[in-house]
Amino acid sequence: MHNHKKIFRILFVCLGNICRSPAAEAIFKSFAEKEGLPVFVDSAGTSGWHEGEKADSRMRAHARKHGYEITSISRPFRRSSDFDQFDIIVPMDDSNFYDLKEQAKTIEESEKIVHISDFIAGSGYSYIPDPYYGGEEGFLLVIKLLEKASARLVADLRNRMNEN
Repeated sequence: MHNHKKIFRILFVCLGNICRSPAAEAIFKSFAEKEGLPVFVDSAGTSGWHEGEKADSRMRAHARKHGYEITSISRPFRRSSDFDQFDIIVPMDDSNFYDLKEQAKTIEESEKIVHISDFIAGSGYSYIPDPYYGGEEGFLLVIKLLEKASARLVADLRNRMNEN
C-alpha cells in the first residue's frame, strides 16, 4: 500500500439534488479544505427529476453570500456505483435515509449511510428542512445547519484519521 493519506469519499443526498445536498457538498468541501482534510465530495438526489440542472439559483445566491460556491450539477443516486465509490453517505432527512437504506444490499452498504441528525444534535433539528417552497429564512437555516454538520463531520473524520 502506498503511504499516501486516505481520502475520505463522502456523498450527500437529498430528494432533488438542487438545494440541500449541493449546499452540503460545497460547505463541507470548504470546511474540509480549511482543515487540510483529504476528501472527495459529491451529491445526488433520490429522484432524478432535476438531472443535469444546476442547483437552485436561490440556494446558490445564499451560499455565495456566505462564501460558498455551489457548482455541482444534479444527478440521481446510482445504486450500482455510489455504494462502492463512497465511504460515507449522508442523506438530508428521514425519507432520504430510509430510501437509501432500502437500496442497500449488504450490511457494509447499509453502514455507510449515516443520519445527518448525528451531526446537528443540539440545533433543535434532526434533519435539514427542504427550503424549496419557503422563503429566504429556509435557505439561511440550511446553510447554518450544514455549517454545524460540516464542522462536526470534519472533526469526526480527523479523529478517524488519527486512529489509523
